[in-house]
Amino acid sequence: MHQQEKPDRYVSFVGIDGDKNSQELMVQLRRHIDDPQKSNAFWERFKEKLARVGHPDENGGRCLDELFLVHSYINNIRELFEEYDDEAALGLLERIERESC
Repeated sequence: MHQQEKPDRYVSFVGIDGDKNSQELMVQLRRHIDDPQKSNAFWERFKEKLARVGHPDENGGRCLDELFLVHSYINNIRELFEEYDDEAALGLLERIERESC
């Protein structure tokens, strides 16, 4: 049997850094939603959720992380990146979806 060349989440999460990838995606997302010309009420609310990452005391005891937010809002995030033709961010989003969601 030969060794797998690509990580497969259905076999193991070894070799997949979902946390790092989702944190990087948030950096790319913030470049858009921090621009008042690109933001709206939805993204302002999303930023409030993002601010509660790692702070369960501010979120009813639940500890949010970036990967959870990506998974929960993947279609909204994809739509935004498509709207602004952000191919690099779309590529990372697809990778996260394939590996971690």
